[in-house]
Amino acid sequence: MSITAVILTYNEEIHIERCIKSLQPICDRICIVDSFSNDRTLEICRNLGVDVYQNKWENNHSKQMNWAIDNCDITSMWTMRMDADEYILPELQAEIIEKIPTLKPEISGIELKRRVYFKGKWIKNGGFYPIKLIRLWKTGKGYSEERFMDEHIVVNSGEIVCFENDMVDENLNDINWWTVKHLNYARREAVDFLSNKYDLGVNTEKEVNITKQAERKRKLKDNFYYKLPYGLRPLMYFTGRFVFQLGILDGLKGWIFHFLQAFWYRILVDINIYEIEKATNKKPEEIEKYISEKWKIKL
Repeated sequence: MSITAVILTYNEEIHIERCIKSLQPICDRICIVDSFSNDRTLEICRNLGVDVYQNKWENNHSKQMNWAIDNCDITSMWTMRMDADEYILPELQAEIIEKIPTLKPEISGIELKRRVYFKGKWIKNGGFYPIKLIRLWKTGKGYSEERFMDEHIVVNSGEIVCFENDMVDENLNDINWWTVKHLNYARREAVDFLSNKYDLGVNTEKEVNITKQAERKRKLKDNFYYKLPYGLRPLMYFTGRFVFQLGILDGLKGWIFHFLQAFWYRILVDINIYEIEKATNKKPEEIEKYISEKWKIKL
């Protein structure tokens, strides 16, 4: 059972030690691919004995992850992706150690269940737990699909299984950091939507082997959510999550999270789509030019 973990970083001194230490019991090797951090991230990583690479960030997580997969000289049987603000619970550590050696040869990908904490609160409701993601795959079988947002690790052959225990996504930065991050996410999600709508050449690989959960969500978004009018769809989505999927049970911190993530953020995506379509008269070549020149995002 040999595993190499890949972690992308930029100024993650607040998280990276927690992440690395949770991986050390299960990984033979940990590779950090850093986007030229200017805090203590690299110092912490080197003190913990992991391998450090650096590559310029191009505002595209998929490109950076695929660069890591191609350039970190991974020779282990399994490859694992982790975000710096995530960590593995002891129960999942034990499950990985126990189960991976017993898997059938045709298994190429492993889904892990991710639980999200917001300001110390586990967000259990609103359709937000568990989030199932392919995070372990046979080396050479997996890659990051080419999307600007909501990109997943996909496997090009073989079967996928899901483990029972959890990994945790718990970002410790303040709310200002969180909102700035989501302002950037809103632009990137708008780019994905516009690229699909106007056939701009991104996300052309429609049939990929992602989790069934992610596939259902993506189909619902494409076939129903984006058919609704601007402004109305975020309101309906928030209401569905908070009321019908019982997000209200997550308490005050849950209310803040669901409001920001399901309403405020989705309004930002809609505004970005509206503004760019209005500025370009919905002409595909003008949209592509606008995205490149105004937002500095290369399609």
